[in-house]
Amino acid sequence: MAILEVQALQKNYGAENVLEDITLTVEEGEFLSIVGPSGCGKTTMLKCLSGLLPYEHGSVKIAGELVTSPPETLGLVFQDYSRSLLPWLTVRENVELPLRYRPSSKAKRHASTLDALESVGLSAHLNKKPWQLSGGMQQRVAIARALAYEPKLLLMDEPFASVDAQTRSELEDLTMRLWSERNMTIGFVTHDIDEAIYLGTRIAVLSRTPTTIREVMNVDLPRPRDQVYTKGLPEFARLRSEVFNALGHAPTPVA
Repeated sequence: MAILEVQALQKNYGAENVLEDITLTVEEGEFLSIVGPSGCGKTTMLKCLSGLLPYEHGSVKIAGELVTSPPETLGLVFQDYSRSLLPWLTVRENVELPLRYRPSSKAKRHASTLDALESVGLSAHLNKKPWQLSGGMQQRVAIARALAYEPKLLLMDEPFASVDAQTRSELEDLTMRLWSERNMTIGFVTHDIDEAIYLGTRIAVLSRTPTTIREVMNVDLPRPRDQVYTKGLPEFARLRSEVFNALGHAPTPVA
């Protein structure tokens, strides 16, 4: 079953054509990594898919419904966690906030919030304010908020770009575990090729502007995946070279 269907999507900024003929289908349960050159419009594309930006031509459907504004079936995790969390609310209140706009009981909202915070390892910090937590923990709060909302599709916009390398690895493994345990469908934008391969079931490679989808490739690496073992596999290296080539990078000459 297709969760996300994008047909001939085009987005302009004035006279500049940023997105040109983006056509893509994401099946239920997929983990689609999206990579592209810097400035190619990855974030713009995600905003169009989520209904945050209007587009000139084409269509976007989530769970069969045409997207004209942010749908209730969608969750979105932004890159800048410090701006997406409200500093005057506690961790629990930040996670529970979107649930207040759904027709559910207070007890159900509370249970969903606690379950999500436990999933990301923050049960002991629910009464703290975001500014009392590390950057990695703040991004876990943002992920927990999306989990509590129980979206059919979760879009993540370079969510680990602002954390250190060790925290990034931990958040990658956390995201993979949650995807597997909760049978989620994820669209994950990143500029990191290794991250795209490590996480994804498929990779969509974008071109430079005006942006199209240059290639979509399968990632047939075994699961569960491991930061050391998986990235040392010959198939991982082959995929890295394939993505680099699809991005238009010239191969490094051998002396």
